[in-house]
Amino acid sequence: MNRFFRRLFPLLLATLFLSSLPALAQTAPAAEDAPGAEARALIDILRNDNAREALIAELEQAAGRGSADQDRAAAVPSEADGQGLGRRVAEATSAAVEDIAGRIAAGWAALGRAGQAFEGLDAGTFEAFGAAMRNLLAVVAATVLVQFALRRAVRPLHRRLGRTAAGQGLLRRLAPAALAALLDLGALVLAWAAGYALAAAAIGSAGTVGLNQSLYLNAFLVVGVVRLALDILLAPGAAPLRLLPVSDPGARRTAGLGMAIAGLLAYGHLLAVPVVARDVSALAAASLGALVTVLALLSLGALVVLYRRPVAQWMLTRLAPPVSSAPGTEDAPGTEDAPGPQPASETGAPRRHGRLALALAQNWHWAALAYLAVLAAIVLTGPDGVVLAALAGSARLLAALLLAGIVSGALARAAARGVRLPERISDRLPLLEPRLNRVIPVAMVALRYLIVLSVALFALDTLGVLAVGSWMESRFGLRVTGALSAVLLILAVAYGLWLALTSWVDYRLAPAPGRAASPREATLLSLLRNALTIVIVVLAAMFCLSEIGLDIGPLLASAGVLGLAIGFGAQKLVQDVITGVFIQLENAMNVGDVVSLGGTTGTVEKLTIRSVSLRDVSGTYHIIPFSSVDMVSNLTRDFSYYVCDMGVAYREDVDEVKVAMEDAFAELGRDPEARDAIRGDLEWFGLNSFGDSAVVVRARIRTLPGRQWGIGRTYNGILKRLFDERNIEIPFPHQTITFAEAKDGRTQPVRVINGEAQAAEPGA
Repeated sequence: MNRFFRRLFPLLLATLFLSSLPALAQTAPAAEDAPGAEARALIDILRNDNAREALIAELEQAAGRGSADQDRAAAVPSEADGQGLGRRVAEATSAAVEDIAGRIAAGWAALGRAGQAFEGLDAGTFEAFGAAMRNLLAVVAATVLVQFALRRAVRPLHRRLGRTAAGQGLLRRLAPAALAALLDLGALVLAWAAGYALAAAAIGSAGTVGLNQSLYLNAFLVVGVVRLALDILLAPGAAPLRLLPVSDPGARRTAGLGMAIAGLLAYGHLLAVPVVARDVSALAAASLGALVTVLALLSLGALVVLYRRPVAQWMLTRLAPPVSSAPGTEDAPGTEDAPGPQPASETGAPRRHGRLALALAQNWHWAALAYLAVLAAIVLTGPDGVVLAALAGSARLLAALLLAGIVSGALARAAARGVRLPERISDRLPLLEPRLNRVIPVAMVALRYLIVLSVALFALDTLGVLAVGSWMESRFGLRVTGALSAVLLILAVAYGLWLALTSWVDYRLAPAPGRAASPREATLLSLLRNALTIVIVVLAAMFCLSEIGLDIGPLLASAGVLGLAIGFGAQKLVQDVITGVFIQLENAMNVGDVVSLGGTTGTVEKLTIRSVSLRDVSGTYHIIPFSSVDMVSNLTRDFSYYVCDMGVAYREDVDEVKVAMEDAFAELGRDPEARDAIRGDLEWFGLNSFGDSAVVVRARIRTLPGRQWGIGRTYNGILKRLFDERNIEIPFPHQTITFAEAKDGRTQPVRVINGEAQAAEPGA
């Protein structure tokens, strides 16, 4: 970026000089009210070959313009339509080149006559001005002394206002600064009125004021207003009231130099030039005015060269935004580390600036010198109207730069501080502050770039390079600016709606005393936030496209057709979404529930709008689309039961088994962990069924949701121990062996061998 900016600087300077050539080429007389001025100007034009040729060309062009217009109006439309695009481009390019060449030639010829601007100066000019000043000594002394005394009188009030504004932000310092400005304005007006009173009472005759005294007092008032403006911005005597971020020595030095140059221009043009025009000649007055302006411009050029490095350092250290330390902030775009030193502020906070800011700080003096050179050329070659317009434009541009600097610095400091919400709001909305601190610094940086672009366009319009004002007033300009403003407003409103939505969801999900969001509420609110975010983005994009000028009707129709095609091609996906929405609305399951879906039982770990994720007892992770779910079995909703089906031998007494099971439940209730999970007494159902090798009795224990499996395992352990102690048989499956019988009822003999007896027989 630095290399690009350095390559761009010659083009900018060339544009600046080319924009001044029309003003340089104007050769109107320096003083229209001088006798014979028009004749002398015409003589000068006729004596100069280049100027004479330019005048002849202008006359020929004016004479042939009417006939050319008539010829163009009478031309056949088809002839113009028949011209190709290449021919029209060539003609436009040729006209532009000829216009630039004409401007350069006229400007060079005008620069050749620059020395004529001082030909009216002689010794009589300065003698006349000196004689007028001797008659003004009394008024000058009176006004200066009165203003000095009044400013000394209000200085304690300035200090008190400075103590009030110390440590306050920019907005809170505006009221004390405005009050201090009113005090200085009152001192200025009183001094100006005292000068008029002295001139009318002691110097004038019969209560009248002389012309010289009136000219001086008006110039004194203008210089006082300039000083008042410098005091408001720099406040050399009260640092807390200072609006511009300048050090105390820099403020005093800048205010002093500004007053000196303002005094030179004001007293020169408002006092010396009118006096010389009256007492000597208009030509001498014009030469003196040019001399005063050139001296002021040379002084400014010398100051630019002398203070180029301190101003560059000030731009880097004061205008570069500090590195943000606000929680939740991220690096804003455009603030990457640039080569070169990274200065720190007075408080020690490191500062970061981009390559563009570094290039501007290192090369600002070239643009300033080029601008001063253009103004000097205009002063030396242009008429009074052009000179005054150039000076007025320079004043407007300077005011715009100062205002942009103040606003840009305030935005940089605001972006560095970030947003600090009250602790109560941060506790309820923990994500609001990070969200704001991610967006606000970026918005501040974008706003600062917008300010730079606005000042650049204003400068180009003021210099006459681009007619930005006329373009903005045109139909196309109004349409573009209106569409841009509408788009920015739509984006701001959309972001505000999204921020309000997400903040409300965070508020509902944030734990509060006595209230906690349920898993179902968390799931539904998350789905609602995602769905409404998509709706807001789509609507904002549609509105922005409509404001830009695109017809969104075909886009909506295409989107409808595309949605229909997707609906036909993705029926399973649509079924997933619709089924998932109804499952969530019916609160069939939530994150953390144990459910059985499609033959898979596990804990719900994640719910989306189209699928559910389960983790079974072995740790396997299952993702089940809602379209395949025809039944949801929730094993942990509200409460749970452990159902005990206990098999005992046929020979056992059922009442004895019941007592043993009740005793086991009583022992289970004495366990602290199990007691907290049990929600009721043992429910005895009795003999439930006859099995192959056992009779089955059933009982049930009500527990907290999800605790039935642990309670059941503990209860089974106690029941096994009690059955063993009371000799209650828990049978296991066995088989009965039968032998085949003959028709007469006889069976095959079976020999039963006692192993111990066989071992005791002799010879075994």
